[in-house]
Amino acid sequence: MQHSNSLTWFRRAARLGALLAAIVVVVGAWVRLTDAGLGCPDWPGCYGQLHPAQVLERLADANAAFPSRPFEYQKALHEMVHRYIASALGLLIIGLAGFAWWNRRNPAQPKLLPVALVGLVCVQGALGAFTVTLLLKPLIVTLHLLGGLSTLGLLWWLSLEPSRRDVKAAERPVRRLALIAFAALVLQLMLGGWTSTNYAAVACPDFPACQGQLLPQTDFAHAFVLSHGPGVDYAGGVLEQPARTAIHLSHRIWALVAGSLLLLLSIAAFRRAQNGAVRLAAVAVAAAVALQWLLGMNLIWQGFPLWLGTLHNAGAVLLLLATLTLLRQLWPAASAIRFSSADGRRQSARPLR
Repeated sequence: MQHSNSLTWFRRAARLGALLAAIVVVVGAWVRLTDAGLGCPDWPGCYGQLHPAQVLERLADANAAFPSRPFEYQKALHEMVHRYIASALGLLIIGLAGFAWWNRRNPAQPKLLPVALVGLVCVQGALGAFTVTLLLKPLIVTLHLLGGLSTLGLLWWLSLEPSRRDVKAAERPVRRLALIAFAALVLQLMLGGWTSTNYAAVACPDFPACQGQLLPQTDFAHAFVLSHGPGVDYAGGVLEQPARTAIHLSHRIWALVAGSLLLLLSIAAFRRAQNGAVRLAAVAVAAAVALQWLLGMNLIWQGFPLWLGTLHNAGAVLLLLATLTLLRQLWPAASAIRFSSADGRRQSARPLR
């Protein structure tokens, strides 16, 4: 009973961490969309201070230290709020890892993922610093976003209690499809990050056409160049319009591919499901795909308002969480007790951790 209670609290803490991680990802998108990514041109402080209000007291010194980045209070506040929440998330993850070590004698206690999360948080901290020092380099910012989504995904996975059942033969083809659909979703998230960090979202201001054409001028050769040399300031983007158009269209086309695969997965999982939890997760994935498609189309039709752009990022978070929930249901822990087909005697089955 004590082991069960401790694991319950661990999963609740992981769910709280997932909530914080989701906030970090969405607020990070809001920071990018408000052009506040360099609101604080240094790291981890802001113009050498812990809070933007302190900078106002030394405004002349701050502007002299960063003459190319004059202090703007609102942008600096946006950036520091993001850092504060991310710091709180990091502390919670360290606490989760400590708890996992303390509860290591519980065979059901996850041990490797909490430690991996601590390593991921350290990498995220370094990427956060490089985001500023390398002047919003798209490769670094995209990796930072993917690191945040990975943190969110791992915390959500840890918060989900696996069901205790054996996978039926009807579900096995669905699991193969689930892996393909999840890989497609990961690629779409990468394309979304690349679109945002290269300021390519507005490259096609209409839908379903792009710039009034079905086949506008594109430049794929330069669309996915990872670096443009040292010292380049990427704020506002450095790519020409044809390259940005190529990025936008890649994101738009793959959204159709990934979304279709996820819908196919939802239908297959719903039809072949062996319990209600799988069906519910399948419906959640389908709803998340539909919502994300609607948000993406309306974002273009309404002229890319800030609130819709932020919601589009939140929709990506919901889609990731729904897909992971379905995966968790399709990969349950083995039944605690099963019967041997040879002699009918009961045998223990090791739970999946």
